[in-house]
Amino acid sequence: MNLLVIACLLARGRQLERLSDGITLLALACSLAPLFGVALAALAHALCLMLIIIGLAHKYWGVRVALDAELFARLAASSDLAADTQALDRALFALHLKPTASDHRDWPARSQAALTLLRRQALCLAVQVLLALTLPFTG
Repeated sequence: MNLLVIACLLARGRQLERLSDGITLLALACSLAPLFGVALAALAHALCLMLIIIGLAHKYWGVRVALDAELFARLAASSDLAADTQALDRALFALHLKPTASDHRDWPARSQAALTLLRRQALCLAVQVLLALTLPFTG
């Protein structure tokens, strides 16, 4: 049941990603405003670029969180967690997504690592929101 709860928490990362995507697209539109003859202050342009960069970082963490959400959901339904864990580690290693073919961490440690990725994703969104809120005050 713990793996299922973690999978459900990680699935919330999709909602964070949608919000970040919206902010990133708005920042991209604002940064392109000079192409349409709309003047943009240098500070506003810099903030837009920062929003886009943070949005890309958010996208990276979002992909990682989404992958973990699906894997945790799959493993939560496993009838042989030990064998499926070994198979997962070997598959990740074969795809060069993991440095070694075995991982001696238990599932509580793996769960905490996955939740750390979700926290990083949420932190990126929080920074984006704060920067977006300062944008109107840049003149």
